[in-house]
Amino acid sequence: MGTPHTLLSGIVGSTAYGLAREGSDIDRLGVFAVPTEELHGLRRPAETHVTRAPDSTLHEAAKWCRLALAGNPTVLELVWLPDRLYETRTPLGDELIGIRTAFVSGERVRRAYLGYATQQFKRLYDRGDGTFSVDARHRTAKHARHLRRLCHQGYTLYTTGRLEIEVDDPQAYFDFGERVARDAMAALPMLDDYQDRFDRTASALPDEPDEAPVEAWLRRVRRHFYGAGA
Repeated sequence: MGTPHTLLSGIVGSTAYGLAREGSDIDRLGVFAVPTEELHGLRRPAETHVTRAPDSTLHEAAKWCRLALAGNPTVLELVWLPDRLYETRTPLGDELIGIRTAFVSGERVRRAYLGYATQQFKRLYDRGDGTFSVDARHRTAKHARHLRRLCHQGYTLYTTGRLEIEVDDPQAYFDFGERVARDAMAALPMLDDYQDRFDRTASALPDEPDEAPVEAWLRRVRRHFYGAGA
């Protein structure tokens, strides 16, 4: 992945979950730092770089931290990947992995993961009764797999304090996706069940994220790249 100051990057998405099939895209996510002096000018540098073919997204360090503190499921994956999926690891990137639990809190994880899952369900429901094209059915099945994964990952993180990236039973996710592709409402009982589980279960996570180590890490990044040039 290509900016001059990538701190941490790896393969995320279906490959990381164990849900990739022939023809699946390989998605990459990373964190980079701009030279600190660029933050003092009239115009702020871009905070996100997205490329296609290959598919990659890089967030600037401060933006990545803000997203992670909000419980964003996609960005949080980056600091919980198996070692084999990292493609760039620097000392500052390893430090970020080391403070990963500081980013998460019970209410924000619940809100983010259930919120994303609910968005996926709305996409499924809006597609109608399953009488659409083959391509649309494939997209619907994919969104259904995302819904199931978000519910499971979010609940596991909420109750154990750990984010599980790879799913236990990939075939169950594909079977679920096919059922939902035939009838979007087939996803609703599972979504309702997880909402009930969140309601009934005390979280292992703190009420608020611990911003102090995050702030300290970001300041180390700024010191490290002061005078680094473009």
